[in-house]
Amino acid sequence: MLESIRERSQGGLAAGILGVVILSFVFAGVGSYFNSEVDQTAAKVNGEEINLSTVEQAYQSERARMEAQFGQAFAELASSDEYIAQMRQGVLDRLVGEILLNQKVDNLGLRASDEQVRNTIREMQEFQIGGQFNNDRYIAIIRQAGFQPNSFRDYLRKEITRQQLTNALLASAFSLDDETKDILALQQQTRNARYLTVDAKPFSNDVNIQEDELRAFYEENLSNYDTQEQIDVAYVELKSSDLIDGIEVSEEQIEEYYQNNINNYQTNEERRASHILFEFGDDEDASAEKAEEVLAKVVAGEDFAELAKQYSEDTVSAELGGDLDWFGRDVMDPAFEEAVFALENVGDTTEVVSSEFGLHIIKLTDLKAKEVVPLADVREEITNNLKQDGASEEFYNLQEQMANIAFEQPDELIDVAATANTEVKNTGLFMRGNGPQPFDSVIVLNQVFNDTLIEDAVNSEAIEVSDEHIIFARVKQHEPERTKSFDEVKDEITASLSEKKAQELAKSWTNELRNSVAQGDSIDALLEEKAITWENKEAVGRFAYDMPAEVRTELFKLSTKDDDKLSVIELSDGNVALVELLGVNEAESFEDAQLTSTGQSLASQQAQTLVLGIVDALKDNSEVVTY
Repeated sequence: MLESIRERSQGGLAAGILGVVILSFVFAGVGSYFNSEVDQTAAKVNGEEINLSTVEQAYQSERARMEAQFGQAFAELASSDEYIAQMRQGVLDRLVGEILLNQKVDNLGLRASDEQVRNTIREMQEFQIGGQFNNDRYIAIIRQAGFQPNSFRDYLRKEITRQQLTNALLASAFSLDDETKDILALQQQTRNARYLTVDAKPFSNDVNIQEDELRAFYEENLSNYDTQEQIDVAYVELKSSDLIDGIEVSEEQIEEYYQNNINNYQTNEERRASHILFEFGDDEDASAEKAEEVLAKVVAGEDFAELAKQYSEDTVSAELGGDLDWFGRDVMDPAFEEAVFALENVGDTTEVVSSEFGLHIIKLTDLKAKEVVPLADVREEITNNLKQDGASEEFYNLQEQMANIAFEQPDELIDVAATANTEVKNTGLFMRGNGPQPFDSVIVLNQVFNDTLIEDAVNSEAIEVSDEHIIFARVKQHEPERTKSFDEVKDEITASLSEKKAQELAKSWTNELRNSVAQGDSIDALLEEKAITWENKEAVGRFAYDMPAEVRTELFKLSTKDDDKLSVIELSDGNVALVELLGVNEAESFEDAQLTSTGQSLASQQAQTLVLGIVDALKDNSEVVTY
């Protein structure tokens, strides 16, 4: 039993869970999922709530990932309120899908055993030092993420069971050999081509736009000229992290802190043990009888390691004489752990111990007692702790003073800022979906897009951005949503229609070129007149970067038939292109590695589609309410 569990935990399951857990750690303080205070509800899935703070944490994590991966390209996308709204909805949809899968797991009765959870924890590199699990590191990391050992195990158990369901679905996906070869052939096909680009700007001289055209376009596209509500906010920011450098710590404080918290500077006790396992099987009485017989041999002084090799049903540890390596508390089965840590001396053995996995005879083979870490080794850590404590105390003192002044002087923030020796900052106008930091949080936005603050132009109460990070805000300017007038956008419409009509004229002229080329007529004189030249390309791949993406996409839509090897397309920059397919180069053969990789990719795509389809089906049969 333990052998099969270990095999599973050492395979794809543990790797998959690792990704899930580490991703979740990025959700600053994911442990708060288990013990959060009263929070606004963003959605309910069959009665199970998703808090707004959970959605916000997930959104901020996704945004940080996108910024790191795509840089300026993401910044341009994020300037669109519509894109940000879609991104937030996508995050919420993912959280809803996870809950639906968790609920399905519960309905199916799937469960991860304690041993699976423990093995997954022990195999996570994040919890290892020198390739070995380190309990101190484990405890430190999960606490930093907001967990206690029990809550982390519960969280991980849920992730493992959900992964079991998705892994079962993924295992059902496959690709046929012919399908793989066809896809690979298309991917590796190259094409010979030539194309030319026609600048549309010269054609704008022939464009004439009437006033009634402009007004008609305005009326037909009124929604394009709607503006969203905007505010300009003055604010004062206070963070405990900004106060740390001003906190002085004495040697006496360091010594006192060390003595008062000496338990925190002791290494955790670790033990090494060996065991002999007897699985319950179909006849628990027989297993118990056998365990007692072997225990008698142990008591009689027979070699424990040899007995483990002969009798233990945990075949992995049996080969090692029953050795389970080093472990601390909160790792093993509770009954097993209690028995091991009750042994006083190396070489002592237990009576028969019953656990979730069967019956054990356990021998203590080594131990590492608690050791006190010298003050010199933790002086810097203690200093930082004291500075942080001092900064926190100063933070709350200043917060109270600033709140009083903000209330007593509701129409200005200068004295509020002076209290904290800081300055009043201004955001400039921004919309609800695209606020600058720290106004990029839904929770903060809901506080400042507030009728009272907007209508009365008074100071807000302290708005909590995060732990020990607050702002006091006052709305300086408010622009309600409205539709811009025709006069405001007349020049914009004129420019847009002029570009569009110029492109249409350029496209019409380019179509004449296409017809001439199709008929075999020379167009050299026409091209020379406009200083246009053909760009010739050989063996262009489907993902090549040496030609415009729009041209490359169109090239791979063409065929070698006479009527379908020329195409005129509009380019996103307002110009026009003529594309001609000159030849198709088919891939002659494929390496085995390519076939394998492509087959796996196809299967993965099918599996992802399957999982998404199942989530959609679960949604259709569930009560999902968003707020």
